[in-house]
Amino acid sequence: MGEVLSLVEAKRRRAAATVMGQRFVFTNGCFDIIHPGHVELLRKAKSLGRFLCVGLNSDRSVHAIKGPGRPIQSEGARAAVVAALAAVDYVVLFDEDTPLHLIEELKPDVLVKGGDYRPEEVVGRDAVEASGGEVHIVPLLPGHSSSHITERIRLGT
Repeated sequence: MGEVLSLVEAKRRRAAATVMGQRFVFTNGCFDIIHPGHVELLRKAKSLGRFLCVGLNSDRSVHAIKGPGRPIQSEGARAAVVAALAAVDYVVLFDEDTPLHLIEELKPDVLVKGGDYRPEEVVGRDAVEASGGEVHIVPLLPGHSSSHITERIRLGT
């Protein structure tokens, strides 16, 4: 089971991975309503290295990005669920609208985003590539999205 860490502790874990010569992978998101697409993204991200760290948007950040009524689950609940997923080693909360600061601090070997992004749109890409890392885009799992699920709940379908 993964751990919810402060940025300071995550940086220690990142440094240890470097010393051990093990790849440190990073992805991020709101993970408000976990669905099979999230699980697949995390599974594929983990396959790219030894440690997977997930940057998780704080409640304030999710609300700023997704709007009224979001998040549905609190950051503590979301962090606990994401950390419990088999692929995840670490979860770090961030309060900004983007994970850029977190990425710049951790300098992951691999930065992963879902297929709704093009490589040139990925926040933190420049920082990761400048430090010798790479960006991977994982194709979306068709038919799965948090927005679709919340709309179905809203409509009662």
